Amino acid sequence: MESIEKYVLEHTADENELLKELYRETHVKIYHPRMLSGHLQGKILKMLSHMIAPYRILEIGTYTGYSALCLAEGLLPGGLLHTIEINDELEEFIRLYINRSPHASKIKLHIGNAINIIPSLDDTFDLVFIDGDKREYLAYYHAVFNKVRQGGFIIADNVLWNGKVLNPNENDEFTKSIREFNDYVHYDTRVENVMLPVRDGMMILRKI
Repeated sequence: MESIEKYVLEHTADENELLKELYRETHVKIYHPRMLSGHLQGKILKMLSHMIAPYRILEIGTYTGYSALCLAEGLLPGGLLHTIEINDELEEFIRLYINRSPHASKIKLHIGNAINIIPSLDDTFDLVFIDGDKREYLAYYHAVFNKVRQGGFIIADNVLWNGKVLNPNENDEFTKSIREFNDYVHYDTRVENVMLPVRDGMMILRKI
C-alpha cells in the first residue's frame, strides 16, 4: 500500500509553497500532526471545492488551517469560508498562515465550541466539512443540516477511524460515535452518500 500511495502522490499536483511550509511547521511545532489533512486529502478537498463552486463554506475543526486553505481555493468571487477551532492555543499559528494566504480575506476564523457557534452563523452553506471532535459528529450534523442548501454537500473526515469501525471489540466512545454517525447518515433519506477509503476515510453527502 505504501508503494501505491507513493505512486498516487507522484501523480498528483504538488502542494504550493505555503502549504508545504504549513505541513512542515505543524509537524515540528504542534501536537498530533497526524490530524493535518496533508497533500492528497488537501488536493481532493481543493478539487471538490472547485467542482462545487461554493459561495459559502463551513469547516468544523480548523486544526492548523491546511484544509481551510485548500477549501478556500474553490470559493466563488465574494465567497466566504467560516472555520471553527475549539483549541484557542492554536489561534496565533492558524492566523499566521491564513494571513499569508492569497485567500485570507475569504476566511473567517472562529475560536470556540462549534455547537455554540453554528447557531449564530446567519448563512446558508453550499459545502460543510466536518473534522472536529469525533464524539460530536452527529451533533454537528444535526446543527448544520438546515443551514445546508438543497443540493449542497457535507463532507465528514476520519469515518474509518483507523479501521476501528470494523472491529466489534472496539467500543471506546470515539469509535462508537463514528459508527453511529456513519450508520445514521447512511440511512438518512434526506441525503445521498458515498464513503471514500481516502486516508482515514471521507464520507461525502449530498442534500437531496
